[in-house]
Amino acid sequence: MTTTNPSPTGAPAGRAAPVRYPFPWTPPMEIPEVLRALRERAVVRVTLPSGDTALLVTRYVDVRSLFADHRLSRNIARPGVARISADNELFVDPNIDPDPPAHTRVRGLVTKAFTARRVEKLRPMAQRIADDLLDAMAEGPRPADLNEAYAFPLPIKVICILLGVPPEDMVTFRRLVDGFLSVTKLPPEEVGVCRRDLWKYLGDLIEAKRTSPGGDLISELIRVRDEDDNRLNEHELRFWVQGLLIAGYVTTASQIGAGTAVLLHRRDLLEQIKADLSLVPTAVEELLRTQIMGSSIGTMRYAVADIELSDGTVIPAGSSVLLSEESANVDEAVFPEPFTLDIRRTENHHMTFGAGLHYCVGAALARMELQVATETLLRRFPGIHLTVDGATLPRALGGFMEGFTQIPVDW
Repeated sequence: MTTTNPSPTGAPAGRAAPVRYPFPWTPPMEIPEVLRALRERAVVRVTLPSGDTALLVTRYVDVRSLFADHRLSRNIARPGVARISADNELFVDPNIDPDPPAHTRVRGLVTKAFTARRVEKLRPMAQRIADDLLDAMAEGPRPADLNEAYAFPLPIKVICILLGVPPEDMVTFRRLVDGFLSVTKLPPEEVGVCRRDLWKYLGDLIEAKRTSPGGDLISELIRVRDEDDNRLNEHELRFWVQGLLIAGYVTTASQIGAGTAVLLHRRDLLEQIKADLSLVPTAVEELLRTQIMGSSIGTMRYAVADIELSDGTVIPAGSSVLLSEESANVDEAVFPEPFTLDIRRTENHHMTFGAGLHYCVGAALARMELQVATETLLRRFPGIHLTVDGATLPRALGGFMEGFTQIPVDW
């Protein structure tokens, strides 16, 4: 990648030729090399899979600030905003206002289900699921694919229990979500079918819960919707259920698989954790910092006014903007030796879950599941290892998540 000096004070952002985004995972087991020089400029022009261009904000101080800046709108269902994919509108919904105050109103209802205290009460359930999955893995064929045996089923089961999705629907749900999140992986016709079928499935599920409510989160949101129409309309209800199911499953699943694969590849780090399982929480945070299992394409914003960054660079009004969590996470100004995987790093305020008003509502749940998944696996199978060279594991390109497609392991 060609880099230039930072823009002069007051200069508009992104004058240099655009670079392709998402960045390639080279080498596959390390932080992408392209990130090393990226913060020489506060903003970099990038070309998205759609062919459209956007401005990528690279520095921690600016990324963190812009997550809370109301001059950056999440309402990207408007003309002129860069498309992520030519064949899939992904998170664009013209019927949803993702900006305050509407977003704040609905978010307040949902966050009550994901407080750290409530999530800790779910830990025994997650532990039982992890134990059951590893029991089945121990009895199954060897080598096993860690993704299919463990990494993906665990968060699917947890989020489906939390929201009240019937167990028999989990396979269908996963297929539809994978299609929904396609960027270039699937043909547009298949993407369209998955999007429509997922929306219909959620509508049917909500109606079933309305008829026979339970103690799950969907039933609670339905109660709010039906008892107070000013707080949550029917479209918002379905949209938020869709978002919670997707976010509660695919990001955590990809991180469990890829983070574990990195540890199995780095035997020196793995042995340190096995010798002292109290390192699991800090190791989980460091893997979250360095192994974001996707790009920052989900942070697409639209600048409704000129925005001056910390070095004086100006993002012009009307720009399509991406907030690079992966670049912020290796900012030398914040993280000492940022390209070193340090499982004992304690000052680790990474941006993987976003910040401010748009901080991930499921962050506490994801952290808990990652800790349970990692510690339980290493306790149960202390001899677990990859059966292939970790550097040869294929990445899942063309989708919203870019974890490894297969992780063959034995123990």
